[in-house]
Amino acid sequence: MRSRTERENILLGRWTEQNLDEVLRSASAIKQTGRRIEFLSRQFLGTPYEESTLIGGPDTPEAFTINLEGVDCFTLLDHVEAMRLSRSFSEFKKTLKRVRYRSGKVAYTYRRHFFTDWIDKDSLIKDVTAEVGGKNFRTVHKRINDRGDGSCLLTGISPAERDVSYIPSKAIDGNVIRRLKTGDYIGIYSGTRGLDVSHVGIVVKGMGTTHFRHASSLQSQRRVVDQDFRAYVAGKPGIVVLRPVRPVT
Repeated sequence: MRSRTERENILLGRWTEQNLDEVLRSASAIKQTGRRIEFLSRQFLGTPYEESTLIGGPDTPEAFTINLEGVDCFTLLDHVEAMRLSRSFSEFKKTLKRVRYRSGKVAYTYRRHFFTDWIDKDSLIKDVTAEVGGKNFRTVHKRINDRGDGSCLLTGISPAERDVSYIPSKAIDGNVIRRLKTGDYIGIYSGTRGLDVSHVGIVVKGMGTTHFRHASSLQSQRRVVDQDFRAYVAGKPGIVVLRPVRPVT
């Protein structure tokens, strides 16, 4: 199903609005937040990886986009986060605007471009990196979106001073794994100036297993996949852990 106006770009791919209504109704019956996220994100397994699906920029008007034909690592998360707070497709459309944009305003400058942009008063997501990491987490001060040479990673977006906490990969032991929960959103910490994380995904725990569910850009994959969590993060700089919380009803 495809529809396009000046302000909307909706590509549902294999889905229909009726299918999505059914999935969202089923998900809303799952009361445990992490399990609801696992159920919803499971629907995306095998979905092709596609980058630059959002429309908007310093010189391009922002279009509200839902693209379920292909996702990158971040649009996978914002689709899942909006879905876990919705009971129907129409509600999902409204919620996605609040998840993707500060104050729900569809504009390039209001878009949450960086992983740690999710940690604000409008978001139902909290930073639990220190809680999960215990004594092994570190905090660094960063000027997000500032390359350090007078230029920005993203043109048209003002830099932001921010403390970023992360758990070094070498410190991810059994205790850290035990404190992670299904449905936690994971950012792969980046040491690059101006950047908080380089990739994101979702924790999925099973019978003695912990997986990283993410939209992989690797040429051999190029789709949403599950990979062993500890194997995936080994050799990476570290992780940032954000945890969705239940809305007050």
